[in-house]
Amino acid sequence: MSRYDHLDESSVRVRPSRRGSRPRTKERPAHENAEEALVIGVDRGRYTTRLDDRQVTAMRARELGRKSIVVGDRVGLVGDSSGGPDSLARIVRVLPRTSVLRRSADDTDRVERVIVANADQMVIVTALANPEPRPRMIDRCLVAAYDAGLEPLLVLTKSDLAPAEPLLEIYGPLDVASVTTSLDPSGEGPAEGVEQVLEHLRDRVSVFVGHSGVGKSTLVNAVVPAARRAVGVVNDVTGRGRHTSTSAVALEVPGGGWVVDTPGVRSFGLGHVDPGTFIEHFPDLARGAEQCPRGCSHDEPECALDAWVAAGRAGASGVVRLESLRRLLRSRTGDSTDSSTTHA
Repeated sequence: MSRYDHLDESSVRVRPSRRGSRPRTKERPAHENAEEALVIGVDRGRYTTRLDDRQVTAMRARELGRKSIVVGDRVGLVGDSSGGPDSLARIVRVLPRTSVLRRSADDTDRVERVIVANADQMVIVTALANPEPRPRMIDRCLVAAYDAGLEPLLVLTKSDLAPAEPLLEIYGPLDVASVTTSLDPSGEGPAEGVEQVLEHLRDRVSVFVGHSGVGKSTLVNAVVPAARRAVGVVNDVTGRGRHTSTSAVALEVPGGGWVVDTPGVRSFGLGHVDPGTFIEHFPDLARGAEQCPRGCSHDEPECALDAWVAAGRAGASGVVRLESLRRLLRSRTGDSTDSSTTHA
């Protein structure tokens, strides 16, 4: 008889878990006392927020997981929100967004990158010269603005170097608001158009986008004097500017409103945008599109919009409006040819 014959299953010892035997709960604290703040900057896992009249540095709470937090987000803060040098609060909640501006790496990439949240307006900044205007880039920004539900504003800089009329003629049929400016990067010379830009910015959240070197940072410094954004120069050989803004940042406009300055971009991917929605932004053409064959791209021989415009149903500017629509569609599909001239 073995000395172990008297043992059975009940004799087996169970080693207690080092983590404790209390079951983990899926419930999370409600944080009903969280204070609402605005994210104005993001840098390597730290978030600069504006809470009332002070800036508070915060980190993402673990319970948020991988939920994205971007400039413009309204968030709930708990912890040390005093704003002191060594204070650190926690972001425990991201409030629902009213709008989201996105872009993708290219037109074939459906993975989108959120640039800014809760903006009301996109300010498309382009130079009239040095570097030359790029209408295709403007078209892409317009598509992104329409997709996000933002009102576009076209700001033309360096009007002392070239006339604005050729470029304005291209976008006149789209009814895009525009302001022409001439600014001295040093801030010492005359500034034209700043007050008109400020009229569009007050009491709104506006995101500035544009190529490097178009004078975007100079414009930001003009409308938000305390910003002191770095100003670069344009290479005389390549016509390209140096990136002076490395990350998006929200700046308070004197008198009310916020400006979100974004890094200069050389491309604006629209892989996440559905081209079928573009016609909605052309009400004078939308009724004619009802006669189009099913699945019409509005840029093909069978499209009913040609007959609609030829009959005068879209008004005197119908031909130009239709070409504007098709240019935007080609910008999304990549069929248009990029050019550095205003006649592209």
